[in-house]
Amino acid sequence: MKYSNANKVTGFRLKYTKLFCLKSIFIFLIFSCSAKSESVENPVSKDNDAKDRKVITPKTGASKMDVYIDSLVGKNVAIVGNQTSLVDEVHLVDTLISRGIKITKVFAPEHGFRGEANAGEYVSNGVDQQTGVSVVSLYGKNKKPSAAQLSGVDVVVFDIQDVGVRFYTYISTLHYVMEACAERGIPVIILDRPNPNGHYVDGPVLDPQFKSFVGMHPVPIVHGMTIGEYGTMINGEKWLKGGIECDLTVVKCDYYYHQSAWPVAVRPSPNLRSDLSISLYPSLCLLEATDVT
Repeated sequence: MKYSNANKVTGFRLKYTKLFCLKSIFIFLIFSCSAKSESVENPVSKDNDAKDRKVITPKTGASKMDVYIDSLVGKNVAIVGNQTSLVDEVHLVDTLISRGIKITKVFAPEHGFRGEANAGEYVSNGVDQQTGVSVVSLYGKNKKPSAAQLSGVDVVVFDIQDVGVRFYTYISTLHYVMEACAERGIPVIILDRPNPNGHYVDGPVLDPQFKSFVGMHPVPIVHGMTIGEYGTMINGEKWLKGGIECDLTVVKCDYYYHQSAWPVAVRPSPNLRSDLSISLYPSLCLLEATDVT
């Protein structure tokens, strides 16, 4: 298969549901009793299974501009991005505009283009004040780019930091973007980023009858793939409507390995404020709608 860890996915079954939920509650109780504040330390450094992992500084897909910028020259480009879409601490949109690339539209996922909206908060369309580029929300009623919204777009670039969890909605946004572009023959370029939870696969596989925007594919809760690998899997497993395939290019990371620790520099979403919160998210998110007193 073309995507890493994909063969592991099919080995999980729903019989692990009770075990995973008990594990989640156990972790939650420990965290509730012992955590006084969120730490920015690397959470995996204390794990027995990860004691040999080393913190690395990979080169993200976005940073490899020499690989993909020629594909954007002279074209109308749409960006799917948010506050994590950075190239050497400068936003990808600003970087591309400074290189003479024509950015005609930005598609924003949950939490908005600048990442200021809370979980579940409605994100509206608008104009980015820093660049003057039109921003179209892909969270709320409009989750899939329409034909009108893609009109005149020659290529779509997807660059968002994911955390490798099934119910984190950025991979659902990726699905709908790929599907809309496949229907209109528009190529998609994913600028890959490391997965901070990419060193393991865990949790029950989603039952397709419970498919929703917080779980679209039959994968475990922790799927172990980067966003680029996940997009390749969407294509390879024919998960797009009607089994269509997106014209997809993945600009891979350099110096990244799944067993390497990778501290996240920018919050992927408002409540994931540290490496510790990202590490605990696959378990604690199962309880986020529960009142605990």
